[in-house]
Amino acid sequence: MSTPTHIPVLLQETMEALAVQPGGRYIDCTLGAGGHAAAVLDRSSPGGQLLGIDADPEAIKIARARLEACSSSTLLINENFVNLQAICIKYDFIPVHGILFDLGLSSLQLNGNGRGFSFQYDAPLDMRLNPSQEVTAADIINTSSEAELAQLIRTYG
Repeated sequence: MSTPTHIPVLLQETMEALAVQPGGRYIDCTLGAGGHAAAVLDRSSPGGQLLGIDADPEAIKIARARLEACSSSTLLINENFVNLQAICIKYDFIPVHGILFDLGLSSLQLNGNGRGFSFQYDAPLDMRLNPSQEVTAADIINTSSEAELAQLIRTYG
């Protein structure tokens, strides 16, 4: 695998909790830059397999480059993990030995990618993980009533 560009926080603790074993099949539902995936592949060798899922096509591209040396053991899918069951069935990735969700925004989204996730950069108010989604944050703000926006904030923070 290539030199890591990002080391996930609590990596060792995550691997211990996931109990990665050689030959196991694992799913990283929030692939990001592939830091957890690289560790899973390393610890599940020989014979391990990884299904990596991310809603952000840029994350898939970065992870694919990072995990290139293990491409025969990886399947990377640009999809939302809400469809996990359908993805596993479609790609016959059953059974699995562990599933990882590292929830929250990553530095990929925050660090100046022009998608409006950060106040540090001047960018359109987009906030879509996947640019193929039609509705942007600006669309929601500009078409929702004050009551609808208040409900969104109450519900989702």
